[in-house]
Amino acid sequence: MKESFEVKNEKRTFPKYIFLILLFLILVSSLPLALIFTVQHEQVKIQENKPDQFPVTVDPRRKIITEKTEVNAYLEDNATTSPLSASVSGAFSSIWNAFKSALVAIAETPWYHSMASVAGLDGHLVTITPGMRREQVANAFAKPLDWDKAEKKDFLTQDLNSNTSPSEGSFFPDTYFVSEGMTPDDVQKLINKNFKDNVVIRYGTSTEQVVPMEQALNIASIIQRETIGNKDMRLISGIIWNRLFEDMKLQVDATLQYAKASKSLNEDWWPRVVPADKYIKSPYNTYLHKGLPPTPIASPTVGAILAALNPIETPCLYYFNDKKGEFHCNKTYKEHVNQLRKYY
Repeated sequence: MKESFEVKNEKRTFPKYIFLILLFLILVSSLPLALIFTVQHEQVKIQENKPDQFPVTVDPRRKIITEKTEVNAYLEDNATTSPLSASVSGAFSSIWNAFKSALVAIAETPWYHSMASVAGLDGHLVTITPGMRREQVANAFAKPLDWDKAEKKDFLTQDLNSNTSPSEGSFFPDTYFVSEGMTPDDVQKLINKNFKDNVVIRYGTSTEQVVPMEQALNIASIIQRETIGNKDMRLISGIIWNRLFEDMKLQVDATLQYAKASKSLNEDWWPRVVPADKYIKSPYNTYLHKGLPPTPIASPTVGAILAALNPIETPCLYYFNDKKGEFHCNKTYKEHVNQLRKYY
């Protein structure tokens, strides 16, 4: 009787484990599906309300930065009242991006594609991460959509609005749902619409008259590549503007990386730079040439664009990040060198 009781007891508990496993699988499966539905909804949603216009507190003509209390409050990390706060906030945005990246990875597995196909979602989630250059964006879409070299080239050379190539800086960072068979033109339309909805219609005429959009995107792309997170974006923006005001060379490593990778035959798009690279002959080499590079060098977020338009007023002209990622800036080159020796 004792043995039969133990067997019966095992049969009674075993289904509980199956239930927990099934519950876990359902939970894991539902999250990426929910993300796909969300992305699809966002891509077809019609904006009913006119979004807030980008503020601007830098004046390139007068070479001044005028910080405003209301703008600083609007752009603070904890400014929950701003519809753009997520773009310049730190912790929550980082946690959500990490979580979304995990869901995108799950959604791209073969077993999940089978499940999504049954649910009528035959497609892929493609993420343009902040700081990607145009070739990286092309590769991100080419792989899941199975584009050949000619189609990838079409994506990089055809612009829906002109006869020129799609410019750096206009590939808006986001997660996109793309369906099987989408052409380069289809994807361009998708990205262009997102860029228009998030940037172009927020870029008012008054802002354009102060800082042309191409200039803002150029500075924002440098800020995006030069910062670790969002914390120091506005401060680095202030230093970049200070150098432009002083007619100094920007001497930014990110632009040097762009120049170096553009001359390379491999696809290491953000290579490590060495002292010899400062002599690379390229209009993007800001160690050789004054002013901004000819075009943006990467895809900036709304937060980076806001930072470009609204820098922190600072006396600093030089900056670097130490090995721990901490930001340091100095007024003079001598102070800059002394700090570099201290931390390196």
